[in-house]
Amino acid sequence: LTVDNLPSATALELHRLVRDALRLPECALEVFSLWLVSPLLELQLKPKHQPYKVCRQWHELLIRFTSSSEEEFCEDEPSLQLRRNVFFPKRKELQIQDEGVLQLLYEEAKYNILEGRYPCDPPDCEMLGALVCRLSLGPYDPDQHTACFLKEKLDSFLPSHLCRRGHGLFSALWKREARPPAYEQGLLHAYQAVPEDGACEENAALQRHYRAYLQKCHELPYYGCAFFSGEIDKPAQGFLHRGGRKAVSVGISLEGVYIIDSKEKHVLLGLHFQELSWDHTFPSEEEHILWLEFDGENEGTAVNKLLKVYSKQAELMSGLIEYCIELNAAVEGATQDLAGGPALPSEPQSHTTHRQHPKLQRQNSVLCSRIQRLSTIDYIDDGKEIRRVKPRRTASFFGRQLSSAPASYSAVRGSENLEQG
Repeated sequence: LTVDNLPSATALELHRLVRDALRLPECALEVFSLWLVSPLLELQLKPKHQPYKVCRQWHELLIRFTSSSEEEFCEDEPSLQLRRNVFFPKRKELQIQDEGVLQLLYEEAKYNILEGRYPCDPPDCEMLGALVCRLSLGPYDPDQHTACFLKEKLDSFLPSHLCRRGHGLFSALWKREARPPAYEQGLLHAYQAVPEDGACEENAALQRHYRAYLQKCHELPYYGCAFFSGEIDKPAQGFLHRGGRKAVSVGISLEGVYIIDSKEKHVLLGLHFQELSWDHTFPSEEEHILWLEFDGENEGTAVNKLLKVYSKQAELMSGLIEYCIELNAAVEGATQDLAGGPALPSEPQSHTTHRQHPKLQRQNSVLCSRIQRLSTIDYIDDGKEIRRVKPRRTASFFGRQLSSAPASYSAVRGSENLEQG
């Protein structure tokens, strides 16, 4: 692209140039946004932002929002990318008809699946991988598309953590076996099962498969999230009760907040906005904390649970949570105005979404919350002071929560320090 006055060009102006170059429809301005992305930090730009000037400030942003070393700062360089807009609703995505827009959404979703940013159960990985096979290799051909053929390109179809092979004795013994690995066989069977319509033209078939891939990804609650890096406390273990911290990825979307184990690639906690309160504190310049409060149990007693997410990006997370809640409230208000009056109380969207995903009930699914693996502060307010566990559950510690929807608790104004037991 040739850009005049690049230093003063806004993200919206560059977005239009990219859209025109790719020959995308006008709706692409709503579906996508420009992002500045590097291995250390990812930022979605507002339309008024000037990408050139933000790049010039990148080193200062890294110091403010990451805990990397000076050497990593010097080597880090952002790239300007066209990515899905965090604030674009999933329900509107299903209405898109343009093949170019669908392909871009598909490519981004595929990248997030393959990189493990979207944790996915193996059977669903095989189903998604089969669609990737169909889109990249064409219709299934039994003479060409064998398990051995797929093995050579397995990391192009399945998440990288499923494709890793050991290099020790057990790996050598495994290689002597004649039968192909289970994941290759599962992928092959799923590829064979991809439906084909002989009367359908290839372009129409590709669009149908793009849509099928995206619809399957929509079943993942963290689809379309912005991701942030952080750490949480590990539960104390062993005789010495040693804990330490665990690296996590925090996904935030229009629907809620998701804490994902960066190593194990599964969900530790998933909360819709109706189910949480939150706050952002910074006891020291280097130790920013995002606090999440939600309902739970402690030995059969209903309690409030507090989870601490340590991250210098906590300020960004808190701001995004607040903006998503405000945006949802504005949309609900506009819907009521169009209806000509207050709408009847309806079941929260989160419940509807929950019903549509039977896989959430799958035992040991990566999508299920693993609250037992979290180190939380459990408390109940007895009217005098915050204590760890009391017989009766009452109110929320934080004042920041979704007030326009039926929440589980009412706000209180506590003056206690969050760091107190």
